[in-house]
Amino acid sequence: GDVAVAVNPEDERYKKFIGKKVILPLVGKEIPVIADDYVDIEFGTGALKITPAHDINDFELGKRHNLEIINVLTKDSKLNENGLEFAGKDIYTARKEVVEKLKEYGNLIKEEEYIHNVAFSEKSDAVIEPYMSEQWFVSMSKLAQPAIHAVESGAIKFHPEKWVKTYMHWMNNIQDWCISRQLWWGHRIPVWYHKVSGEIYCDIEPPKDINNWEQDPDVLDTWFSSWLWPFSVFGWTGEENKNNKDLKFYYPTDLLVTANEIIYLWVARMIIAGLEYMHDIPFTDVYFNSIIRDEQGRKMSKSLGNSPEPLDVMDKYGTDALRFTLVYLAPLGNDVLFNEQKTEIGRNFITKIWNAGRFLIFNYNKINSSDDYSYNNYKPDLSDKWIYSRFNSVLSSITKNLNNYRLNDYTKELYNFVWSDFCDWYIEFLKIKIESERDSAGKIIEDAINLFTNILKTLHPVIPFVTEELWHSFNPKEKDSSISIQDFPEFEKDEINEEIEKEFEFLKEVVTSIRNLKAENGISFNTSCEIVFLTEDEDVKFLINEFEDYIKKLCNVSEFKIEDDVDEVTKNSASSVHKDLEIFLILEGLIDFAKQNEKIQKEIENLEKYLDNINKKLTNERFLEKASEEVVEKEKEKREETINKLEKLKQKLEF
Repeated sequence: GDVAVAVNPEDERYKKFIGKKVILPLVGKEIPVIADDYVDIEFGTGALKITPAHDINDFELGKRHNLEIINVLTKDSKLNENGLEFAGKDIYTARKEVVEKLKEYGNLIKEEEYIHNVAFSEKSDAVIEPYMSEQWFVSMSKLAQPAIHAVESGAIKFHPEKWVKTYMHWMNNIQDWCISRQLWWGHRIPVWYHKVSGEIYCDIEPPKDINNWEQDPDVLDTWFSSWLWPFSVFGWTGEENKNNKDLKFYYPTDLLVTANEIIYLWVARMIIAGLEYMHDIPFTDVYFNSIIRDEQGRKMSKSLGNSPEPLDVMDKYGTDALRFTLVYLAPLGNDVLFNEQKTEIGRNFITKIWNAGRFLIFNYNKINSSDDYSYNNYKPDLSDKWIYSRFNSVLSSITKNLNNYRLNDYTKELYNFVWSDFCDWYIEFLKIKIESERDSAGKIIEDAINLFTNILKTLHPVIPFVTEELWHSFNPKEKDSSISIQDFPEFEKDEINEEIEKEFEFLKEVVTSIRNLKAENGISFNTSCEIVFLTEDEDVKFLINEFEDYIKKLCNVSEFKIEDDVDEVTKNSASSVHKDLEIFLILEGLIDFAKQNEKIQKEIENLEKYLDNINKKLTNERFLEKASEEVVEKEKEKREETINKLEKLKQKLEF
């Protein structure tokens, strides 16, 4: 099958041979030496034998140089009559025998191993042997032009936009499309051959004298059937019914969700088909979802054994948990590196939502079954204004994210809002208000449920089952309805108050600091304490006084003072510093200072020994020579952490 030897025209070693002929070993046939830029000077000998019938690149090179095409294989991977003395042998046996013959005749000068590109079947992992055969093709260059314009003009938008480059590269270099396949299953090629004359007949309808014709046994490429999908599913059979009721309503559609690996196999071809047959684009937006890969970045497959069984994962963590986790982990345009344990993200979040829902239902039932609570008018306080502002801020942002197909950002923003703002903070405020304002408790819980119901609506696209269940818990009379057909909430700009949001960030910072101070000093939440705030800022003083009830109840503070100057307070106290504010936790009467100091001193001694060992390592030349940069860097990080811990412990001793 070899018909030429190609060299690079810039290769000084072979310039003098270009245009001359060489003898093909074993065959004894003269073949030309040709020049072509395709040949890599640095690869192998730099002289490439050309076999157009059995290599795709050689086939293209052969067309450029008008070379003969000689097929030496049969369909069952054996050498045909062109294989001479090796005819009838399979390619693997023949290759070994050819090598032995070359050695025997003294033609084989040197054997050398090198890495080159070999195509393997994705399913069988067998080597693919290119084989030239007659097939049916569709000429694509003219068909592609309207589809190129549709994306260039912005009529069709890709999300993320980076895939436009891939689309354009393929479309601008489009080749004729081989549409025939030698398979048992598929749409038959609409081609018939006359049994006598050999005439070829191609049409949707078979020839009238069908007995004189034989249909081509091949079937159409799967993608040739699939490129008709946007309109064929609505009864399209051609020009005569392209305006039927369903097509007029559903075509074109808005959004195609697919994988980037089939941009040219399916997306581009659907655009081409839509413009050719329907004279309109099939969709306006294409969203390329992430591909789920294992932690090594490999595509999941049964053959690799790296694909967890989805049903098992759903049984263990929950269907909603898996769905939420995958969207949460999938940034626009990037693949997901997944392992089963990551599904805990979704499970823990859904547990948080479920518990919040049960809390609201429990308190609603408690309020409605007791005379201790009533439904008197309630004027929203700062915590209500804050949560409504936060919800509407988040709602504004997630609406933009959804409109721009940034599903990962939409999911993460809701996760942070629901987990932190609503569950960790607002529900704590609710607990306080329900008991401290019993006259209005009914209205307080109703407002909270209305807000929570709207939150469920925003979560429904990624958590459909749990949100449906909770929605029905709050709407027991709506047995025949569903959350899925409720309107998605629209943000109310007037509810957004950035000033209140800043004030509550301050409150959260203060509460978190006091709780941390208690925890760091071994004081339980149930033990009440005294706090002193040191600040000269009048705005800070105002906020502390405004949030007095929340600070006391959320931190179990019995008393607090606001001072401009603190002298004696700093003794026997722990503190944390913030912008324009220092917080002191009075430790007198809460801890045994002698025991505490003894414990701290012991911890300091242990850390100093540990630090000494690290320093010895880092000054040991043998260790520095043998250890990797990564190991040395970790030791330096340990040293830095230990020094910081020691400084904090020594500060505690100074109290």
